Amino acid sequence: MMAGMSGPATRAPGDVLVHLRRARDHVDRHYADPLELQGLARVAGLSKFHFHRLFTATYGITPAAYVSRRRVERAQDLLRATTFSVTEVCHAVGFTSLGSFSTRFKQVTGETPRQFQQRWGAAAPRIPGCYVLMAGLVERRPAPPPPVAPVESKQARRSAQPRDTSSVDP
Repeated sequence: MMAGMSGPATRAPGDVLVHLRRARDHVDRHYADPLELQGLARVAGLSKFHFHRLFTATYGITPAAYVSRRRVERAQDLLRATTFSVTEVCHAVGFTSLGSFSTRFKQVTGETPRQFQQRWGAAAPRIPGCYVLMAGLVERRPAPPPPVAPVESKQARRSAQPRDTSSVDP
């Protein structure tokens, strides 16, 4: 085999590792935000394909799986220590679908979010959600704006109106 043409990388070289760590730290700080591969690659200063390959080889997990796992870890903290409902926790950690959150949570922990909350949060003192929000431990993100209906042009409105043909001479 030629040099540089060996199989898949087992770990990123030292000069690239610092860039991968920057992207991983970005995920750790912004896990609740919408994160995409292209954006993480941009943080690392690499192409998205090269970033994905090196991240996976270095950390043994894909970037998407890392984001998901980080969100589940934070969800565990919130379910254990706050009065937030499962749905509130789901949205607070960056999931947009309760179904995908519950599925991923169960894959990682072996139990549903509700079961986890009942088992681990039952005896522990719980922090009211309003205090969590006030302290900035979870940021309240505004709901996305409702979809806007397309605006019709004047020409389209005129053509859609019924025409009065009763005054037309035959």
